[in-house]
Amino acid sequence: MSQRVSPPPTTNCLPTLVTSERRFSWQVASNLFVSFKYAWAGIVYSFQTQRNFRIHVSVGTLAIALSIFLHLQPVEIAVIGITSGLVLALELINTALESLVDLTVKQTYHELAKIAKDCAAGAVLVSALVAVLVAGILILPPLVIFITSTF
Repeated sequence: MSQRVSPPPTTNCLPTLVTSERRFSWQVASNLFVSFKYAWAGIVYSFQTQRNFRIHVSVGTLAIALSIFLHLQPVEIAVIGITSGLVLALELINTALESLVDLTVKQTYHELAKIAKDCAAGAVLVSALVAVLVAGILILPPLVIFITSTF
């Protein structure tokens, strides 16, 4: 049985989903400022649409603020910042991969799409657990000392 291939859609039947500014997003950014603008747009998009990204930003900010409050060594604060940044970076990659998979499979189920999404989410989970472990090792001892000396 031969399959019938439908012709590609014409441009006049495609819905306009992007603004004129993003119409040529396939082009290379004209300068460094524009590159940063696109990167910032991705961060803003993730913050506005991804609950877990907002949670990671909040927890990372709290961990760094608590580290500063407890007068941790600069290298310890840096380690907490790096692990928090890794979680955020992986969350951005996860969001990008999920969007790309959704674009590819549309509204249909595909086992490989599920595997791709689950593995990307797993990478975020592993990095988040490591960040919690690192922050716990560095923050808990001085926090316990602070709490016990206060009471």
